[in-house]
Amino acid sequence: MKTLFIILFLLSSPVLADTIRLKPGDSIKEAVAKAQVGDVIILTAGEYIEHDIIIQKAITIQGQGMPTINGKDQGDVFIVAGENIHFKNLKIINTGKSNIDDSAAIKFFDSRNCSVEGVELDNTFFGLHFSNSSNLTIKNNKLFSRAEREYQTGNGIHLWKCKDSMIEGNYVEGHRDGIYLEFVTNTISQYNTVDGNKRYGLHFMFSHDNSYIKNTFRRNGAGVAVMYTRNVLMRDNIFEENEGPSSYGILLKDITDSEVVGNIFRKNTIGIYMEGSSRTLFKNNAFTSNGWALKLMASCDNNTFEANNFIANTFDISTNGSVVLNTLKENYWDKYEGYDLNKDRIGDVPYRPISLFSVIVEKIPSAVILWRSFMVTLLDRMEKIIPAITPENMIDNNPKMNPYDLS
Repeated sequence: MKTLFIILFLLSSPVLADTIRLKPGDSIKEAVAKAQVGDVIILTAGEYIEHDIIIQKAITIQGQGMPTINGKDQGDVFIVAGENIHFKNLKIINTGKSNIDDSAAIKFFDSRNCSVEGVELDNTFFGLHFSNSSNLTIKNNKLFSRAEREYQTGNGIHLWKCKDSMIEGNYVEGHRDGIYLEFVTNTISQYNTVDGNKRYGLHFMFSHDNSYIKNTFRRNGAGVAVMYTRNVLMRDNIFEENEGPSSYGILLKDITDSEVVGNIFRKNTIGIYMEGSSRTLFKNNAFTSNGWALKLMASCDNNTFEANNFIANTFDISTNGSVVLNTLKENYWDKYEGYDLNKDRIGDVPYRPISLFSVIVEKIPSAVILWRSFMVTLLDRMEKIIPAITPENMIDNNPKMNPYDLS
């Protein structure tokens, strides 16, 4: 009986995790092979030259003094498949360069409850690559790519078929897409800064029920692209200085039942470009100093634009159709010249934000060289008095007299 009690006690007692300390010159692969579930492998400061380190057990790889793991331009550095595997306070450099294998600093397959925190990646092809995984934490990492062309690099943070994850506080620069999500659900991206990537700062498709909160997307080649997705929340983000002939603050294609609230669109070629999108609320956003604040294609319907500021944009809104099935209400338009006799801070005269010249430029882009000419001003004035070409139902019946305080 006593023996049985001892056996039961030992079986029920938690296994104590060991700490394995490595110094430069020691083998990370050998340490991983020897480690037991729950162990912590600590890499002390210095450089470790290794690649294709495979981890399939619940361990933690943690740096002390920010050690560097150099992949020497060969393959992946870490390949992970398992649960409760964590990386902390490391620097990883020089992965292989392969579009076929998607070479990455850390590549996760079929993993759960894993995390990457406080990791710095430099000169990697893909940075952090996740496939068919869930309950991920990707936090406070810095990712840099030195590629000169889009085809020379992969995505910074790449998730495919993942769910229930957190992407927070990361800085991503120089990759093809800063953050790329495909078939990703119930994931939050917040407090990230995505700057100077070759194509999109954020690019996601078929990724429903996700939230993007208080991120900054700046100077990316084509801005942000959101495609074939429903139930998206984009709140309190900054989209700025995304400039070029095919660059947007946000490109929305086939988006439904979503909210774009409290964002700042500043100094973009196009603040928002919308195509085939429906039932989305745009509220309390600030559109400032953009070429086009909003390009709203005729394929969009049942969208509401409410309580937004439109200030110092070349064109506030343009469209490619004569029938617009969307709602404008109580926005502030700095070009509005109406009056407010009853002092309720709402203009007594409705405002039509689409100018005749914006319609002409939509059909004949080279006509933009006539901007600020007397003829253009005259045409726009005539169109306001007797609307004939601009969409008659694109109208804000209650324009605000003063801008909203959206700070």
